[in-house]
Amino acid sequence: MSRRPSLPHGPKGMAGAPTVRVLPYALATTALLATAACSGNGGGSGPTASALPRLTTAGAQAALINEGDIEDGWNQVKDAAKWSDTLLIGKVDVAGFLTAKANAADCQKLLDALYDDDLLGKPSGASALRGFQQGDSRLLYQVASYDSAELSSAQAWLKTLPVKCDQFTATDAKGGKRTVQVTEGTVPAVGDSRQDLRVVVQGTTNGEATTLTLDVAVVRVGDDAITITAGGLGGAEQQSTGQAATKGTQRLKDVLSGKTPAAGPANFR
Repeated sequence: MSRRPSLPHGPKGMAGAPTVRVLPYALATTALLATAACSGNGGGSGPTASALPRLTTAGAQAALINEGDIEDGWNQVKDAAKWSDTLLIGKVDVAGFLTAKANAADCQKLLDALYDDDLLGKPSGASALRGFQQGDSRLLYQVASYDSAELSSAQAWLKTLPVKCDQFTATDAKGGKRTVQVTEGTVPAVGDSRQDLRVVVQGTTNGEATTLTLDVAVVRVGDDAITITAGGLGGAEQQSTGQAATKGTQRLKDVLSGKTPAAGPANFR
């Protein structure tokens, strides 16, 4: 927003006092500024008129996918907000980064964000999440509004991780070593922009070798974003992740355009 302009000074008379033309000049300038302000904020061409609708809490809930949007035997669960996987808890071995030790901080941030389910940071507006389970696999689906600049920064950060964190070691609280690999995924070309990762964590659980595989997808629609984390001890869930991204993006677009997405079946566990 612009500051109120100060009145301009006109030419002075012999005694140093402003001439009578000062007032009409100031009024004319003020009128021009007021006209410009009105023309910039009114009508259908200004930035305010073309802004996307804000996602409401009810809209975020309506934009969540349901069991009918993903195939296989997924069942919706009630405790998804409490999910966590202890294989993601660990301190990154900085010494393992021989030439780019600063990358260790990004890899630590990735593990922490996956455990806390906040890859894109804290939402600035409405948010909602829903979880599904199938055997040893889980799919967590989140919809939220973010600050535009922070969302862009988070997406740019995610894009660097397959290079910065292609393979590293993390140590758990008992000294156990875990090998983590991060590669690019193949999320469908939906939304305004997107990023997909596959994260594989190899370690031990109760003395037995264990591998956790997660497909992570982020799809942006305006300043709103969908985040999908799917997988588990049974392997990757690339197909279900792709379906969730495709169907979910359409649902979010429907909500933002004022439409009501089709309801689907839900079997709670």
